Amino acid sequence: MSKVRGRNTLLWLLVFSIVVPTALGGDASSVNLDDLVELKIDPESVTLNGVDDRYQLLVDGKDRAGHLKDLTGQATFQSRDPEVITVTKGGIVRALSDGSSVVMVSAAGFRRQIRVSSSGCSQTRVLHFRNDILPMLSKMGCNSSACHAKAEGQGGFKLSVFAFDPVFDHASLTVAKRGRRVFSAAPEHSLFLRKATGAISHGGGKRLSRDSREYELLRQWVAAGAGYGPPDAPRLVGVEVQPKGRQLEMEGHQRLRLLAHYSDGQVVDVTRFGRFQTNNEMIASVDAEGQVTAGEVPGQVAVMVSYMGEIDTFQGLVPNSRELSGSGPWPETNFVDHHVNNQLRKLRIEPSGRCSDSEFLRRVYLDLIGTLPDAAEARTFLRDERPEKRALLVEELFRRPEYADYWTMRWADMLRVDRGKLGTEGAYAFSQWIHQRISRNESLARVAWNLLTAEGALVDVPQANFYKVASSPEEVARTVSQVMLGVRIACAQCHHHPYDRWSQADYYGMVDFFASVTTHETARGEAVFEIGNKITRHPRTGDPVKAHPLGVSEPMDYQDVHPRKVLADWTTSPENPWFAQNMANRLWAYLLGRGIIEPVDDVRESNPATNAPLLGALTDYLVEKQFDAQALIRVIVASATYQRTSSTTESNRRDNSNYSHSSMKRLEAEVLFDMVCQTTGVEEKFYGMPAGYRAIQLWDSKIQHYFLKLFGRPVRETACTCERGTEPSISQVLHLLNAPSIEAKISHEGGQVARLAATISDTDRLVDELYLTFFARFPTKTERLQGMDYINKIAVDQRTGTEDLAWSLMNSIEFVFNR
Repeated sequence: MSKVRGRNTLLWLLVFSIVVPTALGGDASSVNLDDLVELKIDPESVTLNGVDDRYQLLVDGKDRAGHLKDLTGQATFQSRDPEVITVTKGGIVRALSDGSSVVMVSAAGFRRQIRVSSSGCSQTRVLHFRNDILPMLSKMGCNSSACHAKAEGQGGFKLSVFAFDPVFDHASLTVAKRGRRVFSAAPEHSLFLRKATGAISHGGGKRLSRDSREYELLRQWVAAGAGYGPPDAPRLVGVEVQPKGRQLEMEGHQRLRLLAHYSDGQVVDVTRFGRFQTNNEMIASVDAEGQVTAGEVPGQVAVMVSYMGEIDTFQGLVPNSRELSGSGPWPETNFVDHHVNNQLRKLRIEPSGRCSDSEFLRRVYLDLIGTLPDAAEARTFLRDERPEKRALLVEELFRRPEYADYWTMRWADMLRVDRGKLGTEGAYAFSQWIHQRISRNESLARVAWNLLTAEGALVDVPQANFYKVASSPEEVARTVSQVMLGVRIACAQCHHHPYDRWSQADYYGMVDFFASVTTHETARGEAVFEIGNKITRHPRTGDPVKAHPLGVSEPMDYQDVHPRKVLADWTTSPENPWFAQNMANRLWAYLLGRGIIEPVDDVRESNPATNAPLLGALTDYLVEKQFDAQALIRVIVASATYQRTSSTTESNRRDNSNYSHSSMKRLEAEVLFDMVCQTTGVEEKFYGMPAGYRAIQLWDSKIQHYFLKLFGRPVRETACTCERGTEPSISQVLHLLNAPSIEAKISHEGGQVARLAATISDTDRLVDELYLTFFARFPTKTERLQGMDYINKIAVDQRTGTEDLAWSLMNSIEFVFNR
């Protein structure tokens, strides 16, 4: 039997060093009807306009503490005059004829009534394509990117994505293919209606029932000539979700209502045509009708609600079902803990205690320098009795060369230092420029400013390689927005962003800053310059689009000023709403394992911060410290929040987004491989690199290495953080268990494991040394005794037993995660 296969029988040793996350579970709580003191109906009266107007009633119970709890789903509704006003079981009122009626609402032993009036029911409604027909097509999914809004359309029929171009959509439906899709003489035989109802074969299946009100409206529109509608018809100016926010009990519900506001002041309930999407399914889900259902995980959740390109967001707070016990005040080292603890109190989550010295030591080494402490460093720190030793260690790590190496790797990922596009010399020079900035702890704002304004020969201005990686003005604009602002604008290149406010004009306003940037060969080699004054045009209208940053409606005045300098000044200004926040959020995510806005490069109104006061305070602190990254890292690492243990309590075991305990963080591929090399004492020789180079020092993302590829090293082809693989896989587990290359390092004659086995005869000390080497801690009493027992009584000899124990420790969760 080979050593590798034989060691599989030793997996029982992993039990001593595995940290197993507690299973989810817990009691759920529903609304306690005995606590209610009042029944509230929103609104208190309704006026409907025409037979197709409808309005969702929201029913709330108010408890003694003043909290509102949704009872819409439990209420019963009855109209006194159903020939004038009807009401559904779900509380939607609709007019049948002019007049008024009282609607009775009963819930939780209370009864209330409201008056609903209607007018205009006898008038023939003139349907408008943009305002009335497109919302129905959108709700059916006809203009989604998976259907007729594909780049090439579907089945010869093409629509614009999410109805961003109504004029094109109307022509495509009524004029294209010689108008064969509509038949006004016999509207029920119109091709698009027959396909939508399943009367004839349709790749998208049946999308519409013939007995629905939507079918009847579409049929009426075709019968009336399928016109576009009056050019002066009111336009949609915004949407509003109601309620805007609410605290939900676990497994509780909240009915949402979506209102559309038009330019003439009209307000219409469009809930049935809205699109609903949650940003965290574990905390709360939402159905197609707008009913939010809380889960059994505490936290803050956002539900994005969109209608015809306009969006709004509902925010729900889902606390634990059990009240907090009187555990006394929680530690607060600085402002970080104040904001985190405030959120935990709202969520009824009790934080875990302070981590041990060994936990902190390993965690802060891996977070700050991507390197394990060696056994001697661990022993020294653990025996140090100075109360300020943790703060002193952080300052020591800032001075270590590995600090600049590690953070250069992270920034090189974001800035896409890619040899495939830059060549060997360009990639190395760009990487070294980043390394120098980090070594000097240069202001993040200064780094960004120098990148945005870079110009000249690449040998003299290596940061200008940024404009060679992103080779087109469009790609540069997308990368700058995503890396420096945390905002994804790629969708707005072709259509209005479906989940944010960015339009094509916003997108091309950013593009115009880089329209004249180009690379040319000079006597000094390749160089980046701005040549001429190229005009950026709107792809649909053909009109010129002047350079303007995101969120700035009017083009900025940069006459006689370098356009990119104007952008750089705006980007790095303390008043900029995104740059400082983005940098603070990214640094927080690196250290805590999850951004306050997550993903960190997807900042938008429909993906809000889970703790806005915390993110605001971190942003303000970074600005106050003049964008000093180390200053922000220092205050985060000093906080009680960062220094919490990974061990969970009954209260916080289900929390994964509020920092009540330290999270289990996946290690980057480069860090994990360096740990393998460090603990075994056997260096890796990377192709084309000098001997002694560590994985975190690799500036070339194209170096072929199976381990790094398997464990998710990014190829740096996009600015998205999603390029780095973070999901564990069976292949990774099997590689650590069985790979001959790993086994060769463990059993290497000149390696650390062999040296320990040969120089330490005392098995007690040997087990200590192995645990300090792999885990930066001493073994527990049980771990020490069982390790000694294996080496002394089970293994063939001490060398083999030492290798087996080292192999077991390397394959534990405690080794491959940072916690």
